[in-house]
Amino acid sequence: MDAATKRADKLRAKGKEVNFDELLRMEPDGGTTNVRNTSSRHWARWMGVENRCVVPFTRFAEPDPASKIEGGRTPNAWFAGSADEPLMFSAGLWVPQWTSVRKIKDGLTTDDLYGFLTTDANHFMRPIHSNAMPVILRNEDEVETWITAPWNEAKALQERVLPNDELGGFYRKGN
Repeated sequence: MDAATKRADKLRAKGKEVNFDELLRMEPDGGTTNVRNTSSRHWARWMGVENRCVVPFTRFAEPDPASKIEGGRTPNAWFAGSADEPLMFSAGLWVPQWTSVRKIKDGLTTDDLYGFLTTDANHFMRPIHSNAMPVILRNEDEVETWITAPWNEAKALQERVLPNDELGGFYRKGN
């Protein structure tokens, strides 16, 4: 709303007519990658099994504040599973055929979108990201629970904190 209002004000300052409803409809929405507050009314409509997915990964990254380059970007710290079981899964939400403006230059598009759930950071993760980490599904039972269980059972996976020894490694680029 704020961005559309600013855009409308700029157009009006140039003497142009503004259809605010259309301008608001075409406001870019970069989307959400991390889903944290699953009790929000915004997310409630996607908590059913029909919108749950798993996101496979072998590692994930978070900006590493200890490696911040003065005046520049923050390099990533990388987290991985154990060497004997490198493939992990994150609890995710899938929203098929979502119509929105992702980028102004593309205009209105219809896309299949997904995001992954986050939970409290464990002690292993906190030095890098103090408040959150992905909801990592550790075995077939947890994957099955996430995909098929009623929400009141599945949400327990987000409410638990991953044990510190469940991530096999942490490294910075070049390590």
